[in-house]
Amino acid sequence: MSYLEYNVKHTPTGLKKILYLNWPVAILLAAVCGVGFLMLYSVAGGSFNPWAEPQMKRFALGFVLMIFVAMVPIWFWRSLSGMAYLGALLLLVAVELFGTVGMGAQRWIDLGFMRLQPSELMKITLVMLLAAYYDWLPLKKTSRPFWVLVPVLIIIVPVLLVLKQPDLGTSILLLAAGGGLMFLAGVHWSYFAIVIAAGAGLVTAVFQSRGTPWQLIKDYQFRRIDTFLDPSTDPLGAGYHITQSKIALGSGGWTGRGFMQGTQSRLNFLPEKHTDFIFTTLAEEFGFVGAISLLSLYALIIIFCVWSALLNKDRFSSLLILGIALNFFLFFAVNMSMVMGLAPVVGVPLPLVSFGGSAMLVLLLAFGLMQSAHVHRPR
Repeated sequence: MSYLEYNVKHTPTGLKKILYLNWPVAILLAAVCGVGFLMLYSVAGGSFNPWAEPQMKRFALGFVLMIFVAMVPIWFWRSLSGMAYLGALLLLVAVELFGTVGMGAQRWIDLGFMRLQPSELMKITLVMLLAAYYDWLPLKKTSRPFWVLVPVLIIIVPVLLVLKQPDLGTSILLLAAGGGLMFLAGVHWSYFAIVIAAGAGLVTAVFQSRGTPWQLIKDYQFRRIDTFLDPSTDPLGAGYHITQSKIALGSGGWTGRGFMQGTQSRLNFLPEKHTDFIFTTLAEEFGFVGAISLLSLYALIIIFCVWSALLNKDRFSSLLILGIALNFFLFFAVNMSMVMGLAPVVGVPLPLVSFGGSAMLVLLLAFGLMQSAHVHRPR
């Protein structure tokens, strides 16, 4: 939507914009974060430090940022999409040059008051640029080879940079979110069939490369695949994480052991209980009821986002909202699959629940863009 169209059609102005926010999404986001605070308090043994209190402060900052971003017209964010993408790309290059190493990977830039993970920013800026690209591109050109190659390059460059960190989980999310948005924009299904066939070939090549000088992925990533296929082969080593995770999930039963009564987390059997495996702590303490309740909150957020996108007649806005919803879905779907043993452990946290500053702030910033598209929808 152009600047002229934005001004000719009726859109909310001034403080009245607050009334037009998608309040169901805002309330649901706060509810999910509330679950996160509760679980971080529990895994710390009934203390707000060291995880719950910093997370609450980040949520307060992120929620204010979300409202601020929502108040800015969507055409402004569209005009910044290219610059935002290039900025995130430069930050990924900066990580390679002087990034901070943590848990064996170089993924962060130390800003003093917090550690920024540029790959989290890229998830949102990639969606922004692809939405702007397909808004600019005439529909009849969407499936022509040259015009398909451009977004493929836009997706592949950051994916390769993130893979080099190495961060397989985020690379998969970027690839899936980018490909999903291309499909939603109307790219012909045959391209995706070719990609799936190429993906199958790549998986074969990855396994064939094991132990050779041209090995395509790291040794620890191969161990994760082995563990995924059969955790019992190394129950005290590479299979320890997923084995303990399954024990915690199963011991929760229908209603759980009770708040702060989970033995797996309280006795430190469960690894990364405040980040990647926080869902298993929830399932152990609140059982199937608690797990399905959190999943319902996530599902409602997706439903309200899709509803907002369907109401929006502006192509950029609708694609942006759908892209953010898709990113959010992939985030929690991959994490839950991982901790339940349905996918290899790839280091993807549970959105808005796991401890982590970059992920929470970037997600709330993304929902600020979604709110901006919703508020400034011509009525």
